[in-house]
Amino acid sequence: MSQIALLKETVHALERAGVRYLLSGSLASSLQGEPRATHDIDLVVEVDARLVEALAEAFHADRYFFDPDAARDALGCSGMFNLLDTTAGDKIDFWMLTDDPFDASRFERRLGVEAFGTRIWVSSPEDTILQKLRWAACGGGSERQVRDAVGVYEVQRGELDEQYLDVWAERLGVVASMAAVRAAAAPGA
Repeated sequence: MSQIALLKETVHALERAGVRYLLSGSLASSLQGEPRATHDIDLVVEVDARLVEALAEAFHADRYFFDPDAARDALGCSGMFNLLDTTAGDKIDFWMLTDDPFDASRFERRLGVEAFGTRIWVSSPEDTILQKLRWAACGGGSERQVRDAVGVYEVQRGELDEQYLDVWAERLGVVASMAAVRAAAAPGA
Protein backbone atom coordinates (compact mmCIF):
# COMPACT_ATOMS: atom_id res chain seq x y z
CA MET A 1 0.00 0.00 0.00
CA SER A 2 1.33 3.42 -0.86
CA GLN A 3 1.62 6.21 1.67
CA ILE A 4 -1.36 7.99 0.11
CA ALA A 5 -3.43 4.80 0.13
CA LEU A 6 -2.54 4.33 3.81
CA LEU A 7 -3.64 7.91 4.54
CA LYS A 8 -6.91 7.45 2.64
CA GLU A 9 -7.72 4.17 4.41
CA THR A 10 -7.01 5.80 7.76
CA VAL A 11 -9.13 8.84 6.94
CA HIS A 12 -12.03 6.59 5.91
CA ALA A 13 -11.70 4.54 9.12
CA LEU A 14 -11.73 7.71 11.24
CA GLU A 15 -14.66 9.18 9.32
CA ARG A 16 -16.69 5.94 9.67
CA ALA A 17 -16.06 5.99 13.43
CA GLY A 18 -16.91 9.68 13.75
CA VAL A 19 -13.44 10.57 15.07
CA ARG A 20 -12.34 14.11 14.17
CA TYR A 21 -8.74 14.62 13.00
CA LEU A 22 -6.46 16.95 11.12
CA LEU A 23 -3.52 16.26 8.85
CA SER A 24 -0.44 18.09 10.05
CA GLY A 25 3.31 17.88 9.52
CA SER A 26 5.23 17.43 6.29
CA LEU A 27 2.38 16.03 4.25
CA ALA A 28 0.24 19.07 5.13
CA SER A 29 3.10 21.43 4.28
CA SER A 30 3.62 19.55 0.99
CA LEU A 31 -0.03 20.10 0.08
CA GLN A 32 0.15 23.79 0.97
CA GLY A 33 3.69 24.65 -0.04
CA GLU A 34 6.72 22.97 -1.51
CA PRO A 35 6.26 19.20 -1.91
CA ARG A 36 8.87 16.90 -0.39
CA ALA A 37 9.17 13.22 0.36
CA THR A 38 8.34 11.95 3.82
CA HIS A 39 7.77 8.49 5.28
CA ASP A 40 5.50 9.51 8.09
CA ILE A 41 2.08 11.05 8.22
CA ASP A 42 1.13 13.20 11.20
CA LEU A 43 -2.51 13.18 12.28
CA VAL A 44 -3.85 15.05 15.27
CA VAL A 45 -6.91 13.20 16.54
CA GLU A 46 -9.46 14.01 19.18
CA VAL A 47 -9.32 11.83 22.28
CA ASP A 48 -12.11 9.39 21.53
CA ALA A 49 -12.44 5.76 22.65
CA ARG A 50 -13.83 4.88 19.18
CA LEU A 51 -10.39 5.61 17.72
CA VAL A 52 -8.71 2.39 18.86
CA GLU A 53 -11.51 0.11 17.70
CA ALA A 54 -11.74 1.86 14.31
CA LEU A 55 -8.03 1.42 13.64
CA ALA A 56 -7.91 -2.15 14.96
CA GLU A 57 -10.79 -3.08 12.67
CA ALA A 58 -9.34 -1.36 9.59
CA PHE A 59 -5.70 -2.47 10.02
CA HIS A 60 -5.72 -6.01 11.37
CA ALA A 61 -3.89 -7.65 8.47
CA ASP A 62 -0.38 -9.02 8.90
CA ARG A 63 1.14 -6.18 6.89
CA TYR A 64 0.40 -3.60 9.62
CA PHE A 65 1.74 -3.08 13.08
CA PHE A 66 -0.78 -1.46 15.36
CA ASP A 67 -0.65 -1.83 19.14
CA PRO A 68 -4.12 -1.19 20.60
CA ASP A 69 -2.69 -1.08 24.14
CA ALA A 70 -0.21 1.66 23.19
CA ALA A 71 -3.06 3.55 21.53
CA ARG A 72 -5.21 3.28 24.66
CA ASP A 73 -2.29 4.49 26.78
CA ALA A 74 -1.85 7.48 24.45
CA LEU A 75 -5.54 8.31 24.79
CA GLY A 76 -5.15 8.39 28.56
CA CYS A 77 -2.13 10.68 28.68
CA SER A 78 -2.50 12.86 25.56
CA GLY A 79 0.47 11.08 24.05
CA MET A 80 1.04 9.59 20.62
CA PHE A 81 1.09 6.18 18.97
CA ASN A 82 1.84 4.75 15.53
CA LEU A 83 0.38 2.66 12.77
CA LEU A 84 3.07 1.08 10.60
CA ASP A 85 2.78 -0.48 7.16
CA THR A 86 5.45 -3.16 7.62
CA THR A 87 5.69 -3.83 3.88
CA ALA A 88 6.22 -0.28 2.62
CA GLY A 89 7.74 1.18 5.80
CA ASP A 90 5.29 4.07 5.89
CA LYS A 91 3.79 5.08 9.19
CA ILE A 92 1.20 7.32 10.69
CA ASP A 93 1.93 9.14 13.93
CA PHE A 94 -1.29 9.80 15.82
CA TRP A 95 -1.01 12.78 18.16
CA MET A 96 -3.75 13.25 20.71
CA LEU A 97 -5.47 16.63 20.64
CA THR A 98 -4.44 18.36 23.85
CA ASP A 99 -5.99 21.21 25.79
CA ASP A 100 -3.09 23.46 24.74
CA PRO A 101 -4.64 26.70 23.40
CA PHE A 102 -2.73 26.52 20.11
CA ASP A 103 -3.75 22.90 19.55
CA ALA A 104 -7.37 23.84 20.20
CA SER A 105 -7.13 26.82 17.83
CA ARG A 106 -5.58 24.90 14.97
CA PHE A 107 -8.05 22.05 15.37
CA GLU A 108 -10.98 24.45 15.18
CA ARG A 109 -9.45 26.15 12.11
CA ARG A 110 -8.83 22.93 10.18
CA LEU A 111 -9.91 22.91 6.55
CA GLY A 112 -11.73 20.20 4.62
CA VAL A 113 -9.89 19.91 1.29
CA GLU A 114 -9.98 17.58 -1.68
CA ALA A 115 -6.61 15.86 -1.86
CA PHE A 116 -5.54 12.53 -3.30
CA GLY A 117 -9.09 11.87 -4.50
CA THR A 118 -10.70 12.18 -1.09
CA ARG A 119 -11.82 14.83 1.39
CA ILE A 120 -9.22 15.31 4.12
CA TRP A 121 -9.22 17.66 7.13
CA VAL A 122 -5.94 19.56 7.02
CA SER A 123 -4.29 22.13 9.26
CA SER A 124 -4.78 25.67 7.95
CA PRO A 125 -1.70 27.07 6.16
CA GLU A 126 -1.12 29.54 9.02
CA ASP A 127 -1.23 26.74 11.57
CA THR A 128 1.03 24.56 9.45
CA ILE A 129 3.61 27.38 9.37
CA LEU A 130 3.35 28.00 13.12
CA GLN A 131 3.52 24.30 14.01
CA LYS A 132 6.59 23.86 11.82
CA LEU A 133 8.27 26.77 13.60
CA ARG A 134 7.21 25.35 16.96
CA TRP A 135 8.72 21.96 16.07
CA ALA A 136 11.89 23.67 14.84
CA ALA A 137 12.21 25.53 18.15
CA CYS A 138 11.69 22.31 20.13
CA GLY A 139 14.12 20.42 17.91
CA GLY A 140 17.00 22.86 18.18
CA GLY A 141 16.23 24.85 15.02
CA SER A 142 15.60 22.12 12.43
CA GLU A 143 16.31 23.61 9.00
CA ARG A 144 13.91 21.18 7.34
CA GLN A 145 11.00 22.42 9.46
CA VAL A 146 11.87 26.03 8.70
CA ARG A 147 12.21 25.29 4.95
CA ASP A 148 8.74 23.70 5.05
CA ALA A 149 7.35 26.83 6.74
CA VAL A 150 8.99 29.05 4.11
CA GLY A 151 7.54 26.89 1.32
CA VAL A 152 4.01 27.21 2.70
CA TYR A 153 4.45 30.96 3.20
CA GLU A 154 5.71 31.44 -0.38
CA VAL A 155 2.85 29.51 -1.97
CA GLN A 156 0.14 30.93 0.30
CA ARG A 157 1.42 34.54 0.38
CA GLY A 158 -1.43 37.01 -0.01
CA GLU A 159 -3.97 34.51 1.32
CA LEU A 160 -2.56 34.19 4.83
CA ASP A 161 -4.05 35.79 7.93
CA GLU A 162 -0.95 37.79 8.89
CA GLN A 163 -2.50 39.03 12.13
CA TYR A 164 -3.20 35.45 13.24
CA LEU A 165 0.42 34.55 12.41
CA ASP A 166 1.70 37.49 14.48
CA VAL A 167 -0.50 36.77 17.50
CA TRP A 168 0.41 33.09 17.66
CA ALA A 169 4.09 33.65 16.83
CA GLU A 170 4.22 35.86 19.93
CA ARG A 171 2.35 33.35 22.10
CA LEU A 172 4.49 30.43 20.89
CA GLY A 173 7.76 32.31 21.22
CA VAL A 174 8.66 32.04 17.53
CA VAL A 175 8.55 35.73 16.54
CA ALA A 176 12.15 35.76 15.26
CA SER A 177 11.55 32.56 13.28
CA MET A 178 8.38 34.00 11.77
CA ALA A 179 10.29 37.12 10.72
CA ALA A 180 12.98 34.89 9.15
CA VAL A 181 10.30 32.97 7.21
CA ARG A 182 8.85 36.21 5.88
CA ALA A 183 12.32 37.45 4.88
CA ALA A 184 13.22 34.17 3.16
CA ALA A 185 9.89 34.11 1.30
CA ALA A 186 10.07 37.74 0.19
CA PRO A 187 10.08 38.20 -3.60
CA GLY A 188 13.65 38.34 -4.80
CA ALA A 189 15.04 36.83 -1.58
